[in-house]
Amino acid sequence: MAITSGGGRSFLRRKPIDDVDEEKSGTKLFKSLGLWQLTAIGVGGIIGIGIFTLAGLVANGGADASPVGPAVLISFLVAGLASAAAAMSYAEFAGMVPRAGSAYTYGYVALGELIGWFIGWDLLLEYTAIVAVVAIGISGYFTEFLAGFGIDMPVWMQGTADTIQGGLINLPAAVVCLFITWILSRGTKTFGRFELVAVGLKVLLVLFIVGLGFFYVNTDNYTPFLPSGFGAVFTGAATVFFAVFGYDAMSTAAEEAKDGKKHMPKAILLSLGVAMVLYILATLVLTGMQNYRDISPTAGFASAFQSVGLPVIATVISAFAVLSILTVMLTFLLGVTRVWFSMSRDGLLPGWFAGTDKRGTPQRVTWIAGGASTLLAGFFPIRAVADLTNIGILAAFVVVCVAVIVLRRSQPDAPREFRLPLMPWVPAFGVLASGFLMLQLHWETWLRFAIWLVIGILVYAFYGYRHSLLNPNSPRHLPLRANPQPEN
Repeated sequence: MAITSGGGRSFLRRKPIDDVDEEKSGTKLFKSLGLWQLTAIGVGGIIGIGIFTLAGLVANGGADASPVGPAVLISFLVAGLASAAAAMSYAEFAGMVPRAGSAYTYGYVALGELIGWFIGWDLLLEYTAIVAVVAIGISGYFTEFLAGFGIDMPVWMQGTADTIQGGLINLPAAVVCLFITWILSRGTKTFGRFELVAVGLKVLLVLFIVGLGFFYVNTDNYTPFLPSGFGAVFTGAATVFFAVFGYDAMSTAAEEAKDGKKHMPKAILLSLGVAMVLYILATLVLTGMQNYRDISPTAGFASAFQSVGLPVIATVISAFAVLSILTVMLTFLLGVTRVWFSMSRDGLLPGWFAGTDKRGTPQRVTWIAGGASTLLAGFFPIRAVADLTNIGILAAFVVVCVAVIVLRRSQPDAPREFRLPLMPWVPAFGVLASGFLMLQLHWETWLRFAIWLVIGILVYAFYGYRHSLLNPNSPRHLPLRANPQPEN
């Protein structure tokens, strides 16, 4: 591995594009994912809670936000447009740097170690929080599923005191986090097969919902279309944003792709395209079947089908929604473990975390991240966690869009499997759109984000800067050369 680039003692040192040699580092990830498995991981990360939970939450407004109503469709379009600009930036990077780490690695290569560190540290929290958000969404459908059989779950295990009177813990959400962690711990090949089958069922479920629900659409429910104005629409776009960027977490698996340079750009664009078509159809049907004031903020489609006299269909939807949303959790838990693994391999975090087992799975970070998401899912309300995830991902999008412009100028002749069009206008739009959506989030979200980044500064200052493998004086160099295989 190259020891330094851009100044050994500088926090602006940059990782060369070909710097990571996983064969020599002793922390190899197995290459077992093809194009369709990668696309399934992307679709699995995008389609899920956005349709089954957040669409209803944003349309209805919930307890602490203005209702968006049928204009939730516009919220998804705004979020999707901003995401598309970032997606093309990710696609260009993925075709150049098919390595674990996604935005962390891209920022490290183009903008330097400090920026890479901030984005990596940011994604550790955001991806973990997304797993928790999705688990909370699943618990709402699970409660509806049991209710369909006349089973009432005890109030104390349905949520926390912030979400339900008498609640202590969201037990279903916590349990499903542990279950997903176990699946991912079984190895990438097992995970890829599960994801491909589950995503296929998910797409069929969404098409079934849209097809059946179309016959129960009442156009009167589309009036008023904008009950709270465009301000609420943009706030809604910021809330649903994390439902349109699963390709970001999917790109963290680039190192496990059989042909990452060729397949990753295709998988990123395919997954976002499929997801946006399904989102548009689903939101039209949801707000057409039931008045936005009556849509359940936690189980929108289940309540919509109950409202038109189809309780059996509502029960079926609740059951399959739980299964299909699991793929979102798998994608983002994969993301946090691969970012963590990559940062540890680069020396910015202790190398102990980069240890892999005989299947090439980083077991330590998998169970630590899974445990953290379990705690968030069990004890925090959905909107607080959802907003926290969005600000971090939007920040990552800003960095990736800036980084792709910088790298196009600094290394214009580097091989690129995919070149995003209209450079630099497309990524510049991504920066502006992502920044605008960040400004729509509550000040409490900014405060939590700032606290996490301050903690990150301290960790980098007292550990990451000194131990980085790009630092020629790093204490990691001697043990790495003497024994390239870390203990498992």
